[in-house]
Parts: sequence; structure tokens; C-alpha cells
Amino acid sequence: MKYSNVTEGIFIDRPNRFIAHVQIGGKTEVCHVKNTGRCKELLVEGARVILQKSDNIKRKTAYDLVSVYKNERLINIDSYAPNMAFFEYLKSPHAALGNIKPKDIIRIKPESKFGNSRFDFYMQTKKGEIYIEVKGVTLEKDNITMFPDAPTERGTKHALELIEGVHSGYKAFLVFVIQMKGVKYFTPYKEMDQAFCR
Repeated sequence: MKYSNVTEGIFIDRPNRFIAHVQIGGKTEVCHVKNTGRCKELLVEGARVILQKSDNIKRKTAYDLVSVYKNERLINIDSYAPNMAFFEYLKSPHAALGNIKPKDIIRIKPESKFGNSRFDFYMQTKKGEIYIEVKGVTLEKDNITMFPDAPTERGTKHALELIEGVHSGYKAFLVFVIQMKGVKYFTPYKEMDQAFCR
């Protein structure tokens, strides 16, 4: 996936989880933050950020804040990006999910309900039915990426529902999309949320 109409700015502050004040070309703009998570180690005063300008002139905010530099590393914080990137991956000729190959896929349906959860994707394949939950990873320390960056009751609920899906005869995947380059590896962040990591 690619962004169009992007510009760079300097992060000032975040009065609430939906908006941020960003300096763009010497002017302070109110921007929509495309991530309701804390991102407290990323969205710090003075950080360089990447914004996408909207074509919709009726919007209250002209820009979406989609990425931030942590030192020299660019980290995408757009909550929609992991699902879009993973969907593109599933449709690519080199995609693999366990032993499922593109030729095995009959149907992909976003936002599908199972039990008490709505999962990011449902896939009907020649090898069975699959529920998939996608999590974006934006937390990095010493070139190691971790999830979650905050306690996640919703994430734990999703994981437990995926397990129920497996007990009911479905296949299930929890997919972590690393939203940055140049890291060593990924690990669950047990100190942040032991229940989810279990």
C-alpha cells in the first residue's frame, strides 16, 4: 500500500486520542490521528511526523497523521494500514498462511463475526475455513518489536475466541504486522499484559 499527497510536520501535542497539533510549514494544524492507542513513546513533542492531506474539503481536519520518526526510524502508526497491507499480501502470488497458498483461497471476507468477536478476516479455502485477527506493532525497544504497548482486554478476548474457533473445527491465525523496518525480531510484551501473552 502507498500513501499519496503526503507532507512532513513537527508534532506539538495530542489533546485527546483523536487529534494532534502539528506544525506544518510554520503553521499549527489540527490533525486527525489514525491510531487511538497511546503511542506515548512515539508522539513526543518535536518528533518529525508524516501526514496525508485529505481530498475531502468538508472534513474538520485537513490532515491525517500516519507515521512518526523515532530517531531515524520511520514507524507507521496508521491503525488501518496493517489490515490493508495484510489483505494485499493475501492476494499476492507469494502469500502463504500456514500451509494455505493463494491457489487454495476460495473467498476472503473482511470483518466477520464468530462467537462474541468480530475478526478482521474470514477465509474459505480448499483446506478449511479460517478466522484471522491482525494486530499492528508499533512498539520498539533496542531494535526488538513487542505487542501489546498497553493492556488489551479486547486483544485477549480475540485470542480466546480464536482458540474457541479452533475447538469448533476452524483454523485460526493471529497475525502481527510490524509497522517499521530494520528490527531484529518480534516478541510478546509479557510485562505489559500477561493474560494476552499467555
